[in-house]
Amino acid sequence: MPVNLNDVMQLLCHISEERRMKAAIKHSGRGALVAGATAFVGGLVGGPPGIAVGGAVGGLLGAWMTSGQFKPIPQIILELPPVEQQRLYDRAYAIISHLEWTDAAQLIALVMANATVQERLLAMLTSYIANELKAEIQYGQ
Repeated sequence: MPVNLNDVMQLLCHISEERRMKAAIKHSGRGALVAGATAFVGGLVGGPPGIAVGGAVGGLLGAWMTSGQFKPIPQIILELPPVEQQRLYDRAYAIISHLEWTDAAQLIALVMANATVQERLLAMLTSYIANELKAEIQYGQ
């Protein structure tokens, strides 16, 4: 049976969609850059008090920019570069290699009928997103 990466990606999308999972990729570096840049500009414009005001405004702006940017995990999975999709596939295939399927619909049906496999895939996906993508995960909203 030829193994299809797209079947496995569709399965992971289905599982994460069922749980209404979202993730926010942390962009703390971008927030720090904004805070630093506004402190610098504040210093150029207003001297030492400008640095304080620019740093405060930049810190708030940076925090606002990096918070609440949750995207559905199925979207994140589909936007992964091919190399990352292959890594995710390899981890998922280790869990489902004992199953035999012909297409994505059959694979999804087999997994959804097996709570143990579902939970193992969900744990693997959660771990991958949190550790590899450095993302914060949110469920059911």
